[in-house]
Amino acid sequence: MTKLGTTELDIFGLNLGGAVFGRTADESMSFAVLDAYTGAGGNFLDTANAYGGGGGSETIIGKWLTARGRRDDMVIATKVGAGDQRPGLSAANIAVAVEESLRRLQTDHIDLYYAHRDDLDAPQEETLAAFDGLVRAGKVRHIAASNFEPDRLASALSISDREGFAKYVALQPHYNLVKRDYEKKLAPLVARENLVTLPYSGLAQGFLTGKYRSKDQQSGDPSRAARALEYLDARGERVLDVLEEVAVANAVSVTSVALAWLRVQPTVAAPIASARTPEQLPDLLESVSLELTDGELAALSQVSS
Repeated sequence: MTKLGTTELDIFGLNLGGAVFGRTADESMSFAVLDAYTGAGGNFLDTANAYGGGGGSETIIGKWLTARGRRDDMVIATKVGAGDQRPGLSAANIAVAVEESLRRLQTDHIDLYYAHRDDLDAPQEETLAAFDGLVRAGKVRHIAASNFEPDRLASALSISDREGFAKYVALQPHYNLVKRDYEKKLAPLVARENLVTLPYSGLAQGFLTGKYRSKDQQSGDPSRAARALEYLDARGERVLDVLEEVAVANAVSVTSVALAWLRVQPTVAAPIASARTPEQLPDLLESVSLELTDGELAALSQVSS
């Protein structure tokens, strides 16, 4: 376990993503995944009010928490502001959305509450005042941001400092071995402000599992395959080749290597990854204890730069 940045929250080195719950994993299979993840020592769940058809993921997690009696030893992160059900970050929307999330999760507090995506129509002062009220009321322990541009994240942090509001403690960016834009402007800001990151799409829609090596490949979810295959160019092929070399040298999977690289990048607290079945979990979990050499890390960083 490690601390989530400057907070008191102890988190496992893999943040289990809940976007598949209620979508490609039904309740029974989701329970099996959650049981396997926590059985291996995991305690950190990521979901959103927009996942699983508008609350389906939260509902499944809430049922599991209650059925297993695990709320007190789990760290629960959820989000507000995206999707058709409760879009935007107005104070009124946040007030309604948080109560719905608490109800679905069957809990009286959320450990980490994200602004799912920036809302240019809602004044940041209004959004942050609403979040601050939730923290003061004990409904939310900490707040975080997802999909924010550097200037907007910087201004939000400045407003919180100026007004004495609760401050974003973490950022959830799109970041992985073949998607490294985060490192240019966001990473220096996150480091300077003493935040941490919990990157999503750590496996690049499955591309970094090594599953997609042909433009003609259409196995599994066609839309997911199409997004993964966007990375299959000369650079992507070189990345997969080095991943496979490192995986063979360590007798582990390509998936484990890709997540292990991401886990040790500056500012990263824990990558987010999802599993539709318990059988997909071992490779994800293996990444938490996998220690790559400096040479292996450098080779991966170089080939993907």
